[in-house]
Amino acid sequence: MLLGRDEWRRVFDRFERSAFRLELQQTYTMPTEQDGLRRFLAGEPKPDDHNSAWHERIRGYVGAGKVVQRAKVVQLPLTEYLRYQWSWSIPENVAAGEDYRVVDTTGKNLDLPPYDFWMFDELVVVHLNYRSDGTQISRELVENPNIEKYLKWRDIALENGVPFSEWNARA
Repeated sequence: MLLGRDEWRRVFDRFERSAFRLELQQTYTMPTEQDGLRRFLAGEPKPDDHNSAWHERIRGYVGAGKVVQRAKVVQLPLTEYLRYQWSWSIPENVAAGEDYRVVDTTGKNLDLPPYDFWMFDELVVVHLNYRSDGTQISRELVENPNIEKYLKWRDIALENGVPFSEWNARA
């Protein structure tokens, strides 16, 4: 079932214990990020309130005892978009309480799916579908997902991932 904006927000906000995101795209062309990306590439300073709504949501989830994890699959060298994320967004996501892992697959072949997804409470799965340029096409609630398959992919990503602060310190 395809999820519109409001349905997507309701699915996301219903999780009770855990939210896990697997990110595979090396570039996302989200309309809300285009101005920030342009400003970053122009060497402008990051606004103080950059991504603050997401950080507030993360603090709320974590404060309620919920876990938010993300595993970002990367291939070196990093794209301009990822350099922007590394500089302007991810450090504050981590400071807000998100467990953000970097999975460097350069020269490796891990058994991961070809699509991004969120998994909530190890029960609910939503595929995030993108065009090759990183433009999101749709969000699709997976009916009767094979949860074992998604748990396996989550575990592979987390086992091969390095916490963002550790990866960033090495890079």
